[in-house]
Amino acid sequence: MESVGSIIMYVIIALSIVLFSVLTVATRKILRSATFLLFTLFATAALYFKLDYEFLGAVQIAVYAGGIVVLFVFSIFLTSHPGENSSQLVSRKRALGLFAALATFAVAAFALLYRCGMAMTQLPAMENPKMHEIGKALMGTGEYQYLLPFEAISVLLLACIIGGVVVARKR
Repeated sequence: MESVGSIIMYVIIALSIVLFSVLTVATRKILRSATFLLFTLFATAALYFKLDYEFLGAVQIAVYAGGIVVLFVFSIFLTSHPGENSSQLVSRKRALGLFAALATFAVAAFALLYRCGMAMTQLPAMENPKMHEIGKALMGTGEYQYLLPFEAISVLLLACIIGGVVVARKR
């Protein structure tokens, strides 16, 4: 049985993820939006650390909170004036959007509650893989190992970078 303090920490982390996610999309200042996204990613990393997924938490901080948010902020400074407010969006389909959001919430809540019910009755206890096993799975060439897809994605990213340079040179 988990301690009360552990459950309280989980609730605090979950509420901060929800709060910062909403603030990310609700604010009209784009630089603040990027900052709220950074807080959301840090809170997600805290959740991974709480669940004893140290490797995933470290990747979350290094790749997403470190790299992606810096890329977003760099793009913001290159393309716009960060002090300006964005114009308020006007939509005639608010009811449809609200219905879609509530339907998505209902499906996610059902899936979560169903999964939690299964976890209490059917699933065996699992242990976290060691760092060596993760590295071997990611960089191995055997069955169920991911070196070939990893290299294919790196070639795809290289092609995208070259395409971006070609498009930028034409301007």
